[in-house]
Amino acid sequence: MAEPVLEIRELRKNFGALAATDGVSLDLRPGEIHALIGPNGAGKSTLIHQISGSIRSDSGTIRFLGQDMAGLDMAARARLGLGRSFQISSLAPEFSSLRNVMLAVQAKQGSSLRFFRPVMGDRSLTDPAMAMLERVGLAERAHLPAAELSHGERRQLEIAIALALGSKAFLFDEPMAGMGPEGSKSLTTFLDGLRHEAPILLVEHDMDAVFALADRISVLVYGRVIATGTVDEIRNDPEVRRAYLGETA
Repeated sequence: MAEPVLEIRELRKNFGALAATDGVSLDLRPGEIHALIGPNGAGKSTLIHQISGSIRSDSGTIRFLGQDMAGLDMAARARLGLGRSFQISSLAPEFSSLRNVMLAVQAKQGSSLRFFRPVMGDRSLTDPAMAMLERVGLAERAHLPAAELSHGERRQLEIAIALALGSKAFLFDEPMAGMGPEGSKSLTTFLDGLRHEAPILLVEHDMDAVFALADRISVLVYGRVIATGTVDEIRNDPEVRRAYLGETA
């Protein structure tokens, strides 16, 4: 079996008396989508914040591509190839979709001084940025400010930015949120193909999307992973059915 791209062991985070992350261990393997599900307040977003570096863990280890992430901030982890889309959009709203992605291309190229020159005519930035927008279906919205995009389109733009950064693994926190049925279907198809470029740790409430996409599912309840397995194993796990899927024996 291939070595995990991302490996989390005994991760913990307390907020006062609340154990938001309580000894969580899981991994992400090459080419897979590993879904993380659980009820509201289970600690899913806190865990994603810990992995991405926006929240410091109290204890435990996070290894990405064999490297210990301890002491690395969010920007450093992104430079190593840990891509993230946010549950709450964090784009530059006044910039066009194209310019938002160009910033990511520029960061990937390490060419910050280029922004002292007119950049919209710099094809080494505009061409790869437009290619990423085309991949996520936003080419026709390239020159629209991010603030004027729909919620679903902003999620697509965040994915384009992660792609432009050359991410080697993706952390997606509820990418289907705010999307209608057609948008969710389109994004599901896109993510299904994206796993072959880089594996995905997916937090998602849309169970149809989870069951369609996931190679493995981990179920988080009160900050603890109560089960990890295939779709069929999770569907048939009595503890999961009681704790999350709302079924009784």
